[in-house]
Amino acid sequence: MLGRFQLFSLAQCFRLGFGACCYPNQKFPAQTIRPPDLRSLGQAVSQNFNFAKDVLDQWSQLEKDGLREPYPALWEVSAKGEEDKWSSERMTQLSKKTASILSDTCALSHGDRLMIILPPTPEAYWICLACVHLGITFQESPLSPKLTAKKIRYQLHMSKAQCIVANEAMAPVVNSAMSDCPTLKTKVLVSDKSYDGWLDFKKLIQVAPPKQTCVRTKSQDLMAIFFTEGTTGAPKMAEYSQYGLGMGFSQTSRQWMDLQLTDVLWSLGDAFGGSLSLSNVLEAWLQGACLFLCRMPTFCPETVLNVLSRFPITTLSANPEMYHKLLHYRFKSLKHYVAAGGCTSPGVIKDWKRTTKLNIYEGYGQTETGLLCATSKIIKLKPGSLGKPLPPYIVQIVDENLNIFKCRFLDLSFYQVSWEEYASARGHMLYLTGGRGIMDEDSYFWLSGRADDVANPLGQRL
Repeated sequence: MLGRFQLFSLAQCFRLGFGACCYPNQKFPAQTIRPPDLRSLGQAVSQNFNFAKDVLDQWSQLEKDGLREPYPALWEVSAKGEEDKWSSERMTQLSKKTASILSDTCALSHGDRLMIILPPTPEAYWICLACVHLGITFQESPLSPKLTAKKIRYQLHMSKAQCIVANEAMAPVVNSAMSDCPTLKTKVLVSDKSYDGWLDFKKLIQVAPPKQTCVRTKSQDLMAIFFTEGTTGAPKMAEYSQYGLGMGFSQTSRQWMDLQLTDVLWSLGDAFGGSLSLSNVLEAWLQGACLFLCRMPTFCPETVLNVLSRFPITTLSANPEMYHKLLHYRFKSLKHYVAAGGCTSPGVIKDWKRTTKLNIYEGYGQTETGLLCATSKIIKLKPGSLGKPLPPYIVQIVDENLNIFKCRFLDLSFYQVSWEEYASARGHMLYLTGGRGIMDEDSYFWLSGRADDVANPLGQRL
């Protein structure tokens, strides 16, 4: 392995339309970050794209026409062990009923913004798909003890959301954050109980008619907003387009996830907790696979083992610590494992392979970029490595002067990058991930540490 403690960086193609960039020795008020425009990388992108219409509705139509069995798109197991399944057709109908609530009751329309504070539940996905259906930009804020009224107020100010959807636990926190949020007009509660001043989603969904019209969104219209954790500074807002998140970055996950038509994906992190997690969900639906949900407030190895022994889950996504706690077990239905949220130790990977006869495939990404690097079945596995870059990204090592590190034999000192040095601007070359890493003689990347406050895509800090 060659070189050490060098700045791990993303070098974007010189034709990229926009992205989070960096100039040496200059300061920028980087508040909003946008991933690259995939069209500039030679990838054919239609003028219009809408994931709800162009993907989920198409699977639904195949089911209606009898050309596809009504295979579940979503499969939920409650804390009591009760099961429910939603086919693509059923998901489409419920998302269209939700779209009626958002447009007719909440008076939201194309271009408006909505904040979602929910755990990964069927309702959360209906709302997400309804927003896509209507061309409403949804802002996803995962449930966490760290999500205080102060943070909610900050995010509402940044995103200028007109509507917020939350559960019973977050309703009083949201109410205390509303004192200075002039854009927020409507609050929707997803709960079995009612709360004064909030619309009751579960009552509304029972009587809402399906919204039959779908907004013809442009590929570059905003689809979603995510916030970084902001552990060393103010959280930054990352914006994703309809095509970028709905198709482009979901396709990037394809090589890593290796999902097939009848696979069942279970993410042990927050399946609704960041651009990488959500792009994996959309990739599952893009492939016609099923997303599995199980209510588990905190990671419990015994619960995971019980679920894996009962249900035909084929693909498991977890962080390295979770895999370490699940060692020495083997399950008949599982055939693919992926890890994100840090580097899995070579020892765990080798022990896992010895026990299960299968590999753990690493993925590395950020809130601002989606998946950057990954190992997969089509390249040689090097335990502990992040693998190689995935399209549309070119990943390089740079030195403290932001020169691309061409000679891998040099030994460079670590260069810390502050958020103030990031820029959201057009026509520049580099986006600094804030990570420290090395690249070996085979162009594999190895992460050695972090230097900033970038959020982990699976709900754990990188």
